[in-house]
Amino acid sequence: MTGRRGPYRLLFDHVLVRLDAERAHRLGFAALRAATALPVRLRSGRVSSRGSGRRVGTRAMGLDLPGPLGVAAGFDKNAEGIDALAALGFAFVEVGTVTAQPQGGNPRPRLFRLPADRAVVNRMGFNNDGAAVVARRLEARLRRPHLPVVVGVNIGRTKAVPEDRAVDDYRASARLLAPWADYLVVNVSSPNTPGLRDLQAVERLRPLLLAVREEADAARRTSSAGRPLPLLVKIAPDLDDADVLAVADLAVELGLDGIVATNTTIGRSGLRSPVAQVEAAGAGGLSGAPLAVRSLEVLRLLRDRVGPELTIVSVGGIWSAEDARERLAAGATLLQAYTAFVYEGAAWPARVQRELAGKEWSA
Repeated sequence: MTGRRGPYRLLFDHVLVRLDAERAHRLGFAALRAATALPVRLRSGRVSSRGSGRRVGTRAMGLDLPGPLGVAAGFDKNAEGIDALAALGFAFVEVGTVTAQPQGGNPRPRLFRLPADRAVVNRMGFNNDGAAVVARRLEARLRRPHLPVVVGVNIGRTKAVPEDRAVDDYRASARLLAPWADYLVVNVSSPNTPGLRDLQAVERLRPLLLAVREEADAARRTSSAGRPLPLLVKIAPDLDDADVLAVADLAVELGLDGIVATNTTIGRSGLRSPVAQVEAAGAGGLSGAPLAVRSLEVLRLLRDRVGPELTIVSVGGIWSAEDARERLAAGATLLQAYTAFVYEGAAWPARVQRELAGKEWSA
């Protein structure tokens, strides 16, 4: 779980940890996009449309993917680096979280590393360019040479919108983004938007999911997108088991295509980092290795409840091919990562995909 101490790990441990975490992310992501722009253009002859020319290793929600590992929402909030992430070996990219209105998020600093725990604390607050801008960016990408990677879009509630208008807010995002996504995720589980997690209660979640489904289906019918859009819901690891099972039952009842499990945790138990460092990081969602045990527990609860058909995307604490195999054996259909990618570097996703396949894997 601790990863290999290659050149990137040494750079991270001795240099990058000294930079503000959000600034390091922004600079690193910009460099990644610049470094992969030319290879994407050079390969445009075989990557010009979705779903063409790639060896298929996984099928989920009617989608063909070259492997099970994707990048979780939060890394590419604004759909700016989809092809860069695909070129590194991710089989799918989930952009967002996107809100109906643009918002700057919470005050900085709002992203913190806990290296002793291989963890990250964030209270970003859904900072993003808004659904209209992200939709235009997704549409523009499809009109130029691009890698045929599966693209999911994760949507959340605009902070300024009152809780009693949340359904309308999600509807607005679905209307704009559904035509350009391969699947849509309703995020009701971030700890960084006040009141958001209350939407996980089944009596509030049911009308929200029905409304998003209705809006997404209508948007797809009036576009050239074709097939119905798979719809998933993302849940928190902090739900108790009974509430996890209630969401599972609701997903089956409504005919959802899947569940993403899990988001970050507000828990801080069992950390190795000094108490002062944890307290300095403050409130927010904890991701990374400490989340692994609960994320696996939730995965097993869900799979036992929903049966073999529903897609479950397992995320939280996946650090190696061994971790990934354990999740797949426990019933995960697909896998997502974020924090391990931050700590292990650009070679990590392709290495995990390759080790999972037992042979060379290429984007």
